[in-house]
Amino acid sequence: MQVLEDGGISSPRGFRAAGIHAGVKVDSTKKDLALVYSLVPASAAAVYTTNRVQAAPIHIDREHLRDGRAQAVVLNSGNANACTGARGLADGRRMCARTAALLDLEPVDVLVCSTGVIGVELPMQVIDAALPQVAEALSEEGGQAAAEAIMTTDTVAKSFAVEVELEGRSVRIGGMAKGAGMIAPNMATMLSVISTDAEVEAGLLQDLLGRAVQRSFNCITVDGDMSTNDTVIVLANGAAGGPRLEKDGSGVELFYAALEKVCRQLARAIARDGEGATKLVSIRVQGAADAGAARRVGLAVANSNLVKTAVFGCDPNWGRILCAVGYSGVEIDPDKVRVELCGTAIYNSGAGVDFEQEKLIEAMREEDIPIVIELAQGHAEAEVFTCDFSYDYVRINAEYTT
Repeated sequence: MQVLEDGGISSPRGFRAAGIHAGVKVDSTKKDLALVYSLVPASAAAVYTTNRVQAAPIHIDREHLRDGRAQAVVLNSGNANACTGARGLADGRRMCARTAALLDLEPVDVLVCSTGVIGVELPMQVIDAALPQVAEALSEEGGQAAAEAIMTTDTVAKSFAVEVELEGRSVRIGGMAKGAGMIAPNMATMLSVISTDAEVEAGLLQDLLGRAVQRSFNCITVDGDMSTNDTVIVLANGAAGGPRLEKDGSGVELFYAALEKVCRQLARAIARDGEGATKLVSIRVQGAADAGAARRVGLAVANSNLVKTAVFGCDPNWGRILCAVGYSGVEIDPDKVRVELCGTAIYNSGAGVDFEQEKLIEAMREEDIPIVIELAQGHAEAEVFTCDFSYDYVRINAEYTT
């Protein structure tokens, strides 16, 4: 498997992308309207937030994906089009219809995503005026601009792509994502679009995406808040040629490994870019009775504000980690648990372990903070990603709409 340098959503064959400033955001230097387009019809699948309050685009995308097909995704940032009632549904459908007309498609073949402030109606006048411009800007090199156009409080655009040999042919998978705050499992305030030039049966594509999301986007948390708009969409257009991937086919697991790698890389990028974050924290839980238990323990630690603030302050406070393990809901034996922080054992056999505190504090000044938790219950494991909790998180969210 090869990572494509500067790869992204438009790296797979037959895909075009674009991102422009439309006027949804007041700042004219910030892009806010993106378009992803496949030159040919594609199999499509999606996974959405489990929040009971769901934005208008999610309702529309569920309708449009009933046939497992799509050819374009139009996205805006700066406005979530959530909790906007019948007007929000009408505006989302209008974005699909207008985009479809520009690309000579049926509206049902266009998906829509929005992200930004909740409870504010979309400024459709500026979006209507900008849609022809973003369609005209579509190109093979447009992936970076599209990734920039879906950013809200993100500090960097998030793109990634890989190439893999699959049954004698080269297949590419690329993606883009946004997310920095309201990040919690199942999923977060994030959007992601993934493209591939493999041909994959729609039902299989949905199954593989579900698996990949469970091991990537559902394993990140920034602040424990779950958004109304979270969506991950994958389009598979078959432009690489070769036979269609179907369940139990010889190339399925290799394709899945590449898909999961793209999802995990984008998920890690979201966690690293958490609002106000200075460090990426990876929490590996091993020796669990099953994968679900490992994930629950990891998420309990990752969602602990006390752990996250300790990481920000370079405080090797193992008691906070162990406390979160204990309230995770998983039956554990504290006398068998072992905890390592930045490669240093800090807890084992029911008590803290002597360590060189100044040396560990210095290690915690790095941007990547690994925590390993051994439960000694079985052989299952999981890895969860989060970030530290800094002063800037409060500032950013205190000023979000003002």
